[in-house]
Amino acid sequence: MDLVEDVLKVSKYIFERNLVLGKAGNVSGRRRENGEDLIAITPTLKSLNRLRQEDLVLTNIDGDVLTSGVPSSELETHLAIYREREDVNGIVHTHSPYATGFSFSNMNLKRLEGFGKIEREHIKKIPYKIPGSHELAKHASIAIKNEDVLILENHGVVAIGSTVEEAGDLAEFVEGTAKTQFISNLLETRNLGV
Repeated sequence: MDLVEDVLKVSKYIFERNLVLGKAGNVSGRRRENGEDLIAITPTLKSLNRLRQEDLVLTNIDGDVLTSGVPSSELETHLAIYREREDVNGIVHTHSPYATGFSFSNMNLKRLEGFGKIEREHIKKIPYKIPGSHELAKHASIAIKNEDVLILENHGVVAIGSTVEEAGDLAEFVEGTAKTQFISNLLETRNLGV
């Protein structure tokens, strides 16, 4: 499937699954073309639900915009991750309610079976950095070296994959994991009579 179509499809999917609301969140994909990286990313301040092909912005790995439109304010973070991880060809950033709730709490989000081998007990959480900032891009790209997903403190989730679809599936799985853990914590609290 075409890179732009992949990004459009996953953008609509994560919106329909309530992983993003309004104009929040962003999705990108990478493809090698003539030895160069081509990035397709969602635009800034547009709902992921109603995007068309012409809305997506194409850039190179240096962030030079190759088409019309304004890329997501998180472009620098996407590019930093792509530079760090040659194996990554898709990135999905969500503000999904349950996982983002964990990002605002002092609780860690446990890894559950169902999306790869569990090598660490919790999903890595990185300290808050201003969205769209150089600091966020730097911290996320360093933290993602040995991870497939990050919780951004007081912000949301970044999931990566070898394809855009895989990154979207992981973002959805993380939200399901967060929902399960939330329910489990609630039931434990009730059982303890707290």
